Amino acid sequence: MDDFGVTLRRHRKTASMSLRDLGEAANLDWSYLSQVERGVRKPTESLAAACDRALDAGGALIAAWQQQAGTDMRRRTILGAMSALAGAAAVGPHINMEALRHGLGAAVGGVDEWQRIVADYGVDFYRLPADTLAEQLTADLTVLQHQIAAADGTQRAGLLRAAAHLSVIVALGLVAAGQGWQARRWWASAQRVADESGDRGTMLLSRAWDVVNGSYDGRDPHAVVEASAEALPLIGGRASSAACGLLAGHAQALALAGRHTEAAATVRQLSDLAERLPASVTGDVESLWGWPAHRVHHTASWVYTHAGRLREAEQAQDAALSMYPASQARLRAQVELHRAACLIRSGHVPDGLRHAAGQLDRLPAEHHNGLLRTVARHVVDAVPEAERRRPAYGELTARVGV
Repeated sequence: MDDFGVTLRRHRKTASMSLRDLGEAANLDWSYLSQVERGVRKPTESLAAACDRALDAGGALIAAWQQQAGTDMRRRTILGAMSALAGAAAVGPHINMEALRHGLGAAVGGVDEWQRIVADYGVDFYRLPADTLAEQLTADLTVLQHQIAAADGTQRAGLLRAAAHLSVIVALGLVAAGQGWQARRWWASAQRVADESGDRGTMLLSRAWDVVNGSYDGRDPHAVVEASAEALPLIGGRASSAACGLLAGHAQALALAGRHTEAAATVRQLSDLAERLPASVTGDVESLWGWPAHRVHHTASWVYTHAGRLREAEQAQDAALSMYPASQARLRAQVELHRAACLIRSGHVPDGLRHAAGQLDRLPAEHHNGLLRTVARHVVDAVPEAERRRPAYGELTARVGV
């Protein structure tokens, strides 16, 4: 039963009329009305007007018909755009197939399909090889931009939210690949699309991940602190994974900028906010869009390591490592590199260098990305000048590209 059919049935039942009664009152065939109610046949404008008069619906049925007619028109427009894209030889076979699949999705409710796709990417980001992820994102974003161009109203807003999320994934992949300048363009695009969607949560999310990655992509930490401070009002006291992400990024940038007291205070604020998250968010340990407890401890490990608060850093490292799932080996290795930096800062330079090298050796090559190398460079930076003649120091600097 479609939306008009639901509305028609509700008003008919309220009026205590059978289909035959309504057919007589509106001068319409009752079996035709039955098919309209069940969604088998589409209503016409004249049918909607006749039923509205017969049921004294006050224009509700006419409005329902107009809304459904508009939805049907948008779907036909999107399907036309997807059919044209699927038939374009220049875009490549992978995009052609995605255009056909999304065209089918648009016929039955495109925004819901994109919400599922966004959720899947939150897990795929950690599981898929970078080249496979990039290929799939290219196909989906090519299709999505055509659907956005053909949609309007709430449909368009939902598609824009999906586009902002996928743009975040693209930017994250570019940071991991060490292409910070290109990533910054995608962060800007993600934020523009999020702003156009009008959804506050999406606006916050696009800025949160930008700030988090600002500590890895070579940006001036003072500029990242300023950007995160500008975005903080979007939290508005509401607990969400994006809000926690923004606070985590703010704390890390403050630590890099040497503002350690403020960074530690932000970690405490982050911990308090994370305690208010629903279980569905804290329990989502495999997805980019969740906020499990190990992320709080990872942030604390970063902040206390840079501040030289070694006992607190060690406690945070132990907590994070006890919680990380085995599938997130790179993130575990980053925490172990924090530990290596702590060993060096506590005077155990050879042990710290060995620990860092061992972590890099044990981690599969596909996890050696730009984010990991940034954290490894922090280990190198922790080595005092007087200790930098050690062969282990030279080997580590060569491996991380210092």
